[in-house]
Amino acid sequence: MSLSRRDFARQSAITGAGVVLVGSVGALATAPNALAATETEVEGAGGESAEARHGGVGYGPLVTDPKGLLSLPAGFSYRVITYSGRTKLDSGEFTPSNHDGTSTFEGPRGATLLVNNHELKGPRSDWSHPVPLTEGLVYDPAASGGCTVVEVRRDKVAEWVGIAGTSTNCAGGNTPWGTWLTCEETEDKAGQNGMTKDHGYVFEVDPQDRRRNKNPKPVKALGRYAHEAVVVDPKRGRLYLTEDASGPNGLLYRWTPPQGFEHGHGRLATLADDAGALQAFRCFDSGGKFVDDLSRATRTGTVYGVDWVDVPDRDAKSVSVRKQFTDGQVTRARKLEGMWWGDGGVYIVSSYARAESPGQAHDGAVWFYDPKRRTLTLKVLIGVNPAPSVDGAFDGPDNITVSPYGGLVIAEDGEGVQHLFGATESGRTYPIARNELNIGTAEAPEYSEFTGVTFSPDGRTLFANIQDPGIMLAITGPWKRQKRG
Repeated sequence: MSLSRRDFARQSAITGAGVVLVGSVGALATAPNALAATETEVEGAGGESAEARHGGVGYGPLVTDPKGLLSLPAGFSYRVITYSGRTKLDSGEFTPSNHDGTSTFEGPRGATLLVNNHELKGPRSDWSHPVPLTEGLVYDPAASGGCTVVEVRRDKVAEWVGIAGTSTNCAGGNTPWGTWLTCEETEDKAGQNGMTKDHGYVFEVDPQDRRRNKNPKPVKALGRYAHEAVVVDPKRGRLYLTEDASGPNGLLYRWTPPQGFEHGHGRLATLADDAGALQAFRCFDSGGKFVDDLSRATRTGTVYGVDWVDVPDRDAKSVSVRKQFTDGQVTRARKLEGMWWGDGGVYIVSSYARAESPGQAHDGAVWFYDPKRRTLTLKVLIGVNPAPSVDGAFDGPDNITVSPYGGLVIAEDGEGVQHLFGATESGRTYPIARNELNIGTAEAPEYSEFTGVTFSPDGRTLFANIQDPGIMLAITGPWKRQKRG
């Protein structure tokens, strides 16, 4: 059932509906193998206290890593799990590059399994370490991307191909039945960029049983567009999907399964191409006014009502899905990125807004969609970072996960310095890690984005990736419950 503008306005007037606007962009602008067996621990720390800089939340200031890889708070340590071009798969090839979205699963005999996307676009000749074309696991032999499955034990790491021959595998998402949905962030069709098949789809990967990944088939019912992330509502069975696109800006989608459909291992691939309902969202404020772009929101606590509009041609045979809607039909946003299910709803990231967005420029926003109330609430808003090359303020949130210790952990894909940072339930932010690996020059340093942030099933280890050159890291330490801030 849709929530009408009139219903939302009446609900807001009667219950308050959280429409009190709290905070502002300005206030948040400065918020702040043998190889796999090694571990680096940070022993001490100095400088400004966490209490002074981050309002008493977090784990204290970051201590510069003498090995030049990952700076962490005192008492924390990291372990390199995979490293593109250095560690090897079970089949003998090197670990592919460009690590992206990742999730963990309980493995056999106490192991942790991870599925790791590799965001490799275009022909295989463009990359030194594409995903190997393992027999039986290839969708398009011309494509470079795919997923690997990593099995982590205390004294051993193993890695193998989960799917190959896909393109630009970005954030993706896990499922309640224990599989991984890998998303292609591209609209390339057969004949474009050397591809032999159409791309821009979602594929399901089973980390537990390699046989189930044979002969990969796209889930066309979920649409063909520049997919970023996907989450599954475990109660209602709906899927939510972000689109990272511009010209025009991307959309948030919802897919409702056909009546009688039951989710489970491999069930999505059995669906007809037009099964279920794929819809794009539109928002309206408490007064019933349509909101054309999420950049219109300038304060945390902003609440929008949400309705859904059917997608005319989900396979985008002639026109991109987001271009099938006219102005006034749907709500758009720049850089719709990571998502994660938690607290009964979906956390959704918009990495930034600039001139291509009609509202307020910002350097990152995190929204929360409540499917029961059909509302979208702005939880975190980061103002434009005036000095991204200087350590301090955060910008460009991307991949995201819900922390077992309260709040969120976010991977930064901004300008200059790159962090993993936390956000409390009240929106206060604090640093967890900083990338120290300079892939530029001494005169013009460059630091790759973090990706694939996710906790182990027992909550003791935080996994994250440095996308370039492609490094998976396991972070452990004195995790603690975070105050609301």
